[in-house]
Amino acid sequence: MRRARAAAGRALARATGEALGPYQSAVVRIGFATTWLCFLLREFPHRHELYGPDGPWSWELARRLVDSNHAFTVLLWSDSALWFEAVYALSAASSALLALGWRTRAVSAVFAAGVLSLQNRSVFMGDGGDNVIHLMAIYLVLTRCAQVWSLDARRARRHGSASAGAAGPVLWGLLGAVFAFGTVTGRLGYGWVAAFAALWVVCAVWWTADRYEPRSEARAVLDVLANTVHNAGMLVIAAEVCLIYATAGWYKVQGSRWQDGTALYYPLGLDYFSPWPELSSLLAGSGTLVMLLTYGTVAVQVAFPFTVFQRRVKNVLLAVMVLEHAGIAVLLGLPFFSMAMIAADAVFLPTAFLLWLGARAAGARTGLARRLRRARPGGGPDAAVLPSQRAPGGGAGTGPGPAPPDVRTAG
Repeated sequence: MRRARAAAGRALARATGEALGPYQSAVVRIGFATTWLCFLLREFPHRHELYGPDGPWSWELARRLVDSNHAFTVLLWSDSALWFEAVYALSAASSALLALGWRTRAVSAVFAAGVLSLQNRSVFMGDGGDNVIHLMAIYLVLTRCAQVWSLDARRARRHGSASAGAAGPVLWGLLGAVFAFGTVTGRLGYGWVAAFAALWVVCAVWWTADRYEPRSEARAVLDVLANTVHNAGMLVIAAEVCLIYATAGWYKVQGSRWQDGTALYYPLGLDYFSPWPELSSLLAGSGTLVMLLTYGTVAVQVAFPFTVFQRRVKNVLLAVMVLEHAGIAVLLGLPFFSMAMIAADAVFLPTAFLLWLGARAAGARTGLARRLRRARPGGGPDAAVLPSQRAPGGGAGTGPGPAPPDVRTAG
């Protein structure tokens, strides 16, 4: 009994004393923000047909659906073309800023609002990856995903707090004004009003305590609450990934085409899913390879949730799934679905691998900066090293070094 109590006490202390998986949460943040940004940029010429006034799913149809399911979308606040362009641009900008980790707490809220607004405006647009982005955009708001590899982490190293500067309060003030307008005019439902109000109040209290009482008990309590919410969010993300693979695998098991090993043959013959017809024909021409890939896909998806606590087996299956999604991106022409799933899979990546990856990225960046300095007039091999390059983990928060314990993401 004592051992059980001691183990439970250590688990509770760890769950509340630190935000677990800082590198994994950073990769998830960067992955989903980059995926959504790339999607918005690629579809920029077609944005009016997808989510705007020229789409087959008209503004009035969207309004009726939202009135019935109470989904969140600011695009239905106005049918003005200017309002649509502003929301689309803001969604793209928030994606870029979230990937960089600038004022992450506020920007993650804007990112989630942009994702929900566009996807709930036209519910029939997407390829499956949009559902994953939809959920993860909400979960990221709950996590402290900018502890490392972010501009917030760099600001925390330089100034002792990620909330330093006036940009945070100004940004939260603008967000508060927007949602106050939505509340007063009745454009937001009661549930969404409560959610955004709670987020705004909590972040305001956090910023006040961080600014004026950084070492008080109240600040320590807020840290414990933030760590608890972060760890719960990371657990939900991991559970969501396991659920996706488990349901996908078990549904496949019930299909006759998956049972006889021919399921992958049919999409390879569809023009819509054949960006490289020659490559698809070559693969479809080998019955043995199609059968192995079909059975292998089912086996990996069904087995993965049961191997989460078996580190070596989990890492092997994780690598297989990443390769599988890369193959889907190339063979079936679904790059954003694959990017979203790989970003979700990143929650299970080993920390050692991420540290190695960060070290390689930091080394490449340092080498590039050194070559640029040598190319300048007066530059040379003895040129001074920039102060940012002497910071732990790199000046831009992209190196392998762990963030200090007081890194905060209340921006």
